[in-house]
Parts: sequence; C-alpha cells; structure tokens
Amino acid sequence: MLDTALWISLTLVLAALALNVYRLTVGPDMPDRLLALDTMYVNSIALIVLLGLWLNTKTYFEAALLIAMLGFISTVAVCKYLLRGDIIE
Repeated sequence: MLDTALWISLTLVLAALALNVYRLTVGPDMPDRLLALDTMYVNSIALIVLLGLWLNTKTYFEAALLIAMLGFISTVAVCKYLLRGDIIE
C-alpha cells in the first residue's frame, strides 16, 4: 500500500514541478516568477521527503530541512531586493 501511495505522490509532485517550470518561464511579471521559484523549493522538499520514505533513511529528512531554511532565506532576500533595490540596509 505504501508503494502505491509513494508512486501516486511522486507523480503528482512531478506534475506540480512541471507546472512550476512552465510558470517560471512564461510568467507575466517578476512576482509570478518569484512565487513559482518558491513553490519549486517546496516541491523539491517534497521530492526529497518522498525519496527518504522510499529508501527508509533519515538522512534525506535532514537535507529537506536544510533546503527549507535556504529556500526561506533566499525568498526573503529576493523579495527585499525587488521591493527596495538592495538587500542590506
């Protein structure tokens, strides 16, 4: 049962990732592209967690936490750059 759920989840996350790549390349303006990139971080975290469940190891969960922290910090930095023109005041 777990294998079937993992395959279905993997398929749906990969479809969401493909739609995010489309929005990243075709997005009408910069905030849409930024949101697509942020959602790609979330989808990559989901893929890593699914891989950790499939291989039954805890190492991938730690990697997912690191990517989540880096994704949050980079999103905040890019938003500050888009709003103010500089990152550090």
